[in-house]
Amino acid sequence: MTQRETILITDAVDEQCIGIFTEHGFTVQNRPGASPAETAELIGGADALIVRSQTKVTASLLERAARLKIIGRAGAGVDNIDVAAATRKGVIVMNTPGGNTIATAEHTLAMILALARNIPPAHQSLQEGRWARSQFTGTELHGKTLGVVGLGRVGMEVAKRCQGFGMTVIAFDPVQLPERVAKLQIRLVAFDELLRLSDFITIHAPLMDETRGLISREALARCRKGVRIINCARGGIVDEQALLEALTSGRVAGAALDVFEQEPPGNTALIRHPGVVVTPHLGASTVEAQEQVAIQIAKQIVDFFDGRSVTGSVNADPVRIAMRKELQPYIRLAESLGRCIGQMKQGALTGVRIGVRNGDLTDALPAIGAAVLKGLFDPVMSEPLNFLNAPLVARERGMAVEMYQAGGDEQHPHHIETEYRTAEEQHQLGGTVFGPQDIRITSVDRFHLEIKPEGYLLMYSNRDEPGMLAAVSRILADAAVNIAGLSLGRYGPGTTALTIISLDQPPPETALAGIAAIPGVSHLRLIHL
Repeated sequence: MTQRETILITDAVDEQCIGIFTEHGFTVQNRPGASPAETAELIGGADALIVRSQTKVTASLLERAARLKIIGRAGAGVDNIDVAAATRKGVIVMNTPGGNTIATAEHTLAMILALARNIPPAHQSLQEGRWARSQFTGTELHGKTLGVVGLGRVGMEVAKRCQGFGMTVIAFDPVQLPERVAKLQIRLVAFDELLRLSDFITIHAPLMDETRGLISREALARCRKGVRIINCARGGIVDEQALLEALTSGRVAGAALDVFEQEPPGNTALIRHPGVVVTPHLGASTVEAQEQVAIQIAKQIVDFFDGRSVTGSVNADPVRIAMRKELQPYIRLAESLGRCIGQMKQGALTGVRIGVRNGDLTDALPAIGAAVLKGLFDPVMSEPLNFLNAPLVARERGMAVEMYQAGGDEQHPHHIETEYRTAEEQHQLGGTVFGPQDIRITSVDRFHLEIKPEGYLLMYSNRDEPGMLAAVSRILADAAVNIAGLSLGRYGPGTTALTIISLDQPPPETALAGIAAIPGVSHLRLIHL
């Protein structure tokens, strides 16, 4: 039995996750709570890494990951993973965004209610032997306005539950469509309007450059006096020092925080403030949610290694598309075209254009383009290259890459075309898919021909006159090189022609020199596919 990939797990996950991998024959290294040094020692032998929120997947850690192909986050947030560094290395990052949706939404509701009704301080007071009812008068949710920042899965579930309490729900989300949320009786508003109108503001956005410090000193100053802030999303979205100042001044009546800029939190004055309810990042901490995300990430990784699909990826759309069965011949053709370009070009590439003539392939253009670039760079790169990082390599080299939908072609409706530029030349290369196992190169510089992109291809221009092919064939025969296929293209009788000969083995250098010396032969290239 072929030994399967090694899965490294460095945070605690439900045992069902390990069971799924074991059932499918994977080797599992389960090291929950591994230190950074231990993780760095183990990562070199791992094909996949599974983490929750504790392990920090840094660029320096990824440098030691010689075999790593995928990082699985058993949960939604990936801010503990350097996604850019992973992408550069060609490592897929996937999460399980739906697995803890209900748990996080319910925890948010618990925080809102605890904050509105002063439950934590009242509980503590009674435990200390005091009966101080008048100190803990709360506020009702009914009739209040809830502002939701980020109307994704969790935000939507929170909104629905708060509507059940009789709250009016408004939301700020730059990617949601107003007509879609209007059907749910939610009104999309600008961020400033949300701050101005909300009695409660709950945050359900990812942590990124655009959201870091979103709830700032300036934002809090624009809020309705007495607003209550709830954050069960990601630390860093709320400026904690600004929030403490707003609580102290009375601008903010209370805050409920499950996440912090630093975990464990460093701002002890904030977490000890009497108007603050805090929990230690418990949003996804239910038995059901932990089971769900553990099972989900295991199944996603098994599907990836079994070649079925890429689900939950945050950085690998081209990979996900490329794995679709119906696209496999187009991906093979695109990669072959890229390999041809890499061996045909003279000088450094400055730009590549990649187009498709089948309208059904438009959505697949990112994957087809990535396949062309992978084929182009693969033979000359020492580091691992795949559909994920090939476009990054092109950008880093200053290469302009354009992808487009070309016009229809009745003769070749399933056509992929490429054009490349260097400082010295500009050439075109195209191919067609005739069937799942039948791909062909069908054009070079507008010469129409047809040949399978496999093995060794001898390509050259020549004068279109009798005896040219015979002279080349004679040299190949003398060198004991067998011809497997042949395709000729020309503009018209007596003009320049293009010849591509498919060979079973590479000709010796003496044979190539002899062919190049034939009068009328030029631009000789040997391509290995």
